Amino acid sequence: MNLQSVKHRFGIIGNTPALDRALSVAVQVAPTDISVLITGESGTGKENMPQIIHSYSARKHSEYIAVNCGAIPEGTIDSELFGHEKGAFTGATDSRKGYFEVANGGTIFLDEVAELPLTTQVRLLRVLETGEFIRVGSSKVQKTNVRIIAATNENIQQAIEKGKFREDLYYRLNTVPITLPPLRERQEDIYLLFRKFAADFGEKYRMPGIRLSEDAVTTLNSYRWPGNIRQLKNITEQISVIEKERLVDSPTLIKYLPSAGSGSTLPMVINNQSGKGSSDFSERDLLYKVLFDMKKDINEVKQTIVHLMKNESSLSHNEKTAIITKLNKEMDNNELPSQDISYDNIDISSKKNETENFEYPEAIQENVVIEESLSLEEREKELIIKALNKHNGRRKNAALELGISERTLYRKIKEYDIQK
Repeated sequence: MNLQSVKHRFGIIGNTPALDRALSVAVQVAPTDISVLITGESGTGKENMPQIIHSYSARKHSEYIAVNCGAIPEGTIDSELFGHEKGAFTGATDSRKGYFEVANGGTIFLDEVAELPLTTQVRLLRVLETGEFIRVGSSKVQKTNVRIIAATNENIQQAIEKGKFREDLYYRLNTVPITLPPLRERQEDIYLLFRKFAADFGEKYRMPGIRLSEDAVTTLNSYRWPGNIRQLKNITEQISVIEKERLVDSPTLIKYLPSAGSGSTLPMVINNQSGKGSSDFSERDLLYKVLFDMKKDINEVKQTIVHLMKNESSLSHNEKTAIITKLNKEMDNNELPSQDISYDNIDISSKKNETENFEYPEAIQENVVIEESLSLEEREKELIIKALNKHNGRRKNAALELGISERTLYRKIKEYDIQK
């Protein structure tokens, strides 16, 4: 089958070999009933693959249901997938068919499958192995003939090692793997996608489509696009609506690229063999790295100033205590030292007795001696607590702030025993 016709039918833009490979596998596996696991970063267009597979399969005239597993609360997901009987739980005023019953003979797409609770994973494994399921609150075994296609942006192997995903379920789902490349590895496709989005938004808002100057095209291709195609589309729409000039130059484009001005994402190195593992970092890993580096810099500043204070004898005991206390307070608030604390005129002398007999506040001694914890779990717990405090304990708002589902936040709160 011609891949160009597939791309045209589903509105897929790009000619990168990795993208063509993914589409080719999807078309080849479509006529079978083999389970497929689609992996790739968030925003890479994973939702297109199950539609392609279903459309070119013998099930194309039957039901196709897409389920976002991360958006369904843990307490109701079994009912959503497998149905329930009347009175099975509070609020179950009538019997209800689940997705596996409704989609009998068709296809179910389980997006964010790694978010499924372990108990639901056991039920799903049974459906994959025997085609059988039981409604919540029932003892009657029912049969279903459903093709399952799953997708995730998480590292399943790491989830298995942490005991959050069943290994046997992974192998049942991963009969045929399809991996979608991130946008930063599709450099020749970035400008093509931008032009398509610009034309679409120009038509939508009844205005001429925006165009890029040569330097802006270079900037566009150099950016790393952590949000992938979704981010590119969002930024194209912003520029289309906000900018009055239809020809956009590089300085104007950079204003719409998060962190581009700091150099953290610009420029991008393409096909860098020396950094093969860099693309494996998730957004959370990158955030933690930035936080660790920032904390390390703050501690280095703190230790340098404490060292100077130890060797400075021209200041009185009270003056030293006042400066160190102020420094410690600012460091606890993750601030840099105040500009009004000057050490330019310090004359480091060797009055050993005064230096040795000087006692430093206990708090700053702890900050200097105790090393920062590098535990991702502790940092994650700290971020969750901060988000909950910021939103006065409202978990829904905190989940939005953290960029995770509300059900995932519930699980994390229970896992870390956060009292909120």
